Amino acid sequence: MLEINNLHVNYGGISAVKGISIHVPEKSIVTLIGANGAGKSTTLRAIAGLVKPSMGDIKFQGENIAGIDTIDIVAKGITLVPEGRRVFANLTVLENLKIGAYLQKEGIEEGIQTVYNLFPRLKERSWQMAGTLSGGEQQMLAVGRSLMSKPKLIMMDEPSLGLAPLIVNDIFDIIKEINKSGTTILLIEQNANKALKAADYGYVLETGNITMEGKGLELLQSEKVKEAYLGTSKK
Repeated sequence: MLEINNLHVNYGGISAVKGISIHVPEKSIVTLIGANGAGKSTTLRAIAGLVKPSMGDIKFQGENIAGIDTIDIVAKGITLVPEGRRVFANLTVLENLKIGAYLQKEGIEEGIQTVYNLFPRLKERSWQMAGTLSGGEQQMLAVGRSLMSKPKLIMMDEPSLGLAPLIVNDIFDIIKEINKSGTTILLIEQNANKALKAADYGYVLETGNITMEGKGLELLQSEKVKEAYLGTSKK
């Protein structure tokens, strides 16, 4: 579904992404793991059209979308759940969801019900201001808002960041459920253990380069990954 070839992204004189290639098959979960500053978020921002690549192709369903406007990328079926949730704090839950459907001309009410079925807590709080929700509820709203555009591919940037362990479990259960419904997911996550257990395939980014890749469970067993990202290794 998504194929990235030799992607380079520069910020001023700094090379943030240095020629990476990534493949995301349809209906899969693919994760990018790595330390802060590795280039993970920059990669998602380039796919979403928020930053312009200096070199390389980003092909979505065979079409090169590198450098096109974000609104056109959303229209093609790609959405981004940003790091930090980025909900509209002074709008209600329902209003936030409707903003996610701004390109949809029909099926909006059906989309809202789909989100409420997935996140019953959002239905209970539909008229509550988004800024008064808990962190976990705001994350649910950010995911629900992205679903309102009926995406083929959802990109998630650190969905578990700052959340309590029980809420993290809930978020990953929902990620798997969304994927089972047929939506492809590209996931960035500091919690490498959770991400690799959920993912079909994973890539390890270090300072803008891919240093390892493989099936999620295979990377989970890698001694290098255990030592660098899981805090464990065999003695």
